[in-house]
Amino acid sequence: MSTMALRRDDTRLAIAALVFGALVIGTTPILVRLAACGPAAAGFWRLAFATPLFAVLAAQGGPAALGGPSRAIALAGVFFALDLGCWHYGIRYTSVANATVLPNLTPVLVTLASWVVFKERPRPVFLVGLVAAVGGAVVMAGAGAAIRPGPLPHIGDALSASTAVWYGLYFMSVRAARQSRSTLSVMLWSCVVGAPPLLLGALAMGEQVAPATPLGWAAVAGLGLAHVFGQGSIAWALGRLPASTASVTVLVQPVAAGLLAYALFGEVLTPLQVAGGALALAGVVVAQQAPAQGSSAGRPQPAASP
Repeated sequence: MSTMALRRDDTRLAIAALVFGALVIGTTPILVRLAACGPAAAGFWRLAFATPLFAVLAAQGGPAALGGPSRAIALAGVFFALDLGCWHYGIRYTSVANATVLPNLTPVLVTLASWVVFKERPRPVFLVGLVAAVGGAVVMAGAGAAIRPGPLPHIGDALSASTAVWYGLYFMSVRAARQSRSTLSVMLWSCVVGAPPLLLGALAMGEQVAPATPLGWAAVAGLGLAHVFGQGSIAWALGRLPASTASVTVLVQPVAAGLLAYALFGEVLTPLQVAGGALALAGVVVAQQAPAQGSSAGRPQPAASP
């Protein structure tokens, strides 16, 4: 087989891994709903179950992979804890579709932050994507609140949107940490650092910490597995594909979550919600197609959120 054929096969495998990872991550809001415990507690169990798996995988890279967390990794863990806490509460208060689409504004926020912090000025087409993404998110949230998809839809939408901020900060911290540490090392220690704040938050909010049913325990164990294999597959794939292909994760994840929410919880989207969500996702895709002027087109992009 020729070298060119091998390269094509590798690309197909990477795309398959990317879609697989996005589909796996798309199940996490469903698992949060099924976990018979509080939202922050579900986040704690997600990281608690993922940590030993990451430790086993990271140990294969030698003692250096298990070294203590750097400042950047510690920040990544704190930001990821805030990300999961806000997102899980958002899932409880609003529809699964809204809670999944709104955090996907992360690539837009990361590009804006890179413009300010790293002086990576985006191309003009990015502004088109920005307007479409924000406008679509507003339409989707407003239309969803009108049919009351959750007990506190406005609060749920706000918490879900704030997840984009926390995940953006997490991504930028990971970007800094990856200068000197492996991906597995960063993911391992971000779990170790992020789990205690989530547990403290659950206790402070008076949540049910331990799942109350066998199905709840299966759900939180599934969250841990989804975190390892979903995010792991996406991270592996993004190292082998052009940055623009990351937009596939943006499209697949909320669609999978929305279909599962319809099948399991009977959550039906209005035509205006569908239009707003499609506009928001299209805006994110357009924004991701506009690499910063003077920067590499292969600049890392956020994986599926969260």
